[in-house]
Amino acid sequence: MHITSGRWVYGLLLALVTAVLWGVLPIWLKEVLQTMDPITVTWYRLVVAGALLFVYLGASRRLPAFRPLGKRGGGLVALAVFGLTGNYVCYLLGLKMLSPGTTQLVIQVAPILFLLSSLFIFKESFSLGQALGLVVTVLGFGLFFNERLEELLTSMSQYTLGVLVILLSAFVWTFYGLAQKQLLSQWSSAQVMMVIYLGCAALLTPWAHPLELFALSPLQGWLLLACCLNTLVAYGAFAEALAHWEASRVSATLAITPLVTFASVALCASLWPDHVQPEQVNWIAYVGAVLVVVGSALTALAPSLLRSWRTRREAAALAAGE
Repeated sequence: MHITSGRWVYGLLLALVTAVLWGVLPIWLKEVLQTMDPITVTWYRLVVAGALLFVYLGASRRLPAFRPLGKRGGGLVALAVFGLTGNYVCYLLGLKMLSPGTTQLVIQVAPILFLLSSLFIFKESFSLGQALGLVVTVLGFGLFFNERLEELLTSMSQYTLGVLVILLSAFVWTFYGLAQKQLLSQWSSAQVMMVIYLGCAALLTPWAHPLELFALSPLQGWLLLACCLNTLVAYGAFAEALAHWEASRVSATLAITPLVTFASVALCASLWPDHVQPEQVNWIAYVGAVLVVVGSALTALAPSLLRSWRTRREAAALAAGE
């Protein structure tokens, strides 16, 4: 069993770095998508991140060996590649139709679907606290879409289609997450991500248009580079955070990512109104966004909170017995 280093402050800072990087990512991507198509943007992100990991693992002589995986492992790699490719492409397709804040909030469905899938595949437990967190999350989504619920339920508008595409992105990410969890028993996280990134890039190559790079403005070019590095740095900070802090607490911290996006959009819209449009939502929607974050955090923290409560109760019982 993995044991954290106990440096929780360092783990918290790394988790916050990850949340900030993931929070600003859709704002950068939105600007690049004005000129470059989603598949090509995804291809560049995967190629750069995968190539940098390949160089790093090659220099440290830790490139992964495929033979020990066997046929089952090869199938898991294929499932992870198709899952992550679908997630990246669908996310950008949805982002073209939605605002960054809405996109980042809806994608919060992904870890919930992963949790529910783990109940059946890995036979993991589901506590009352997690159920409460799920209820709070669903309520938060209802409040967030309060102005557009009728549109979502009765018409296939661009907004509705965008939400459905992001939900599809979250759904296919679940397959990637489940496959990756199994592959981590054979490879390190860096090895898994290198193989998946390069595999996804190879899968998208026939549909990518690399020469679109030259159509980008200088600002868009720098933002594309930032998106590519974000893919690598944010994941590295996330993996390192897990080495120093409990996974449940890291996940709960990352639940604030949508709030980071909303705050970043508001700031960027005031500073660069020609490039970033403010979110068109009312105060009830903002309350809903906060509830989604609270529900996601509660769902992640519930198991560890329950264990902590049981430990304290057992310690108190032993103390009373003495």
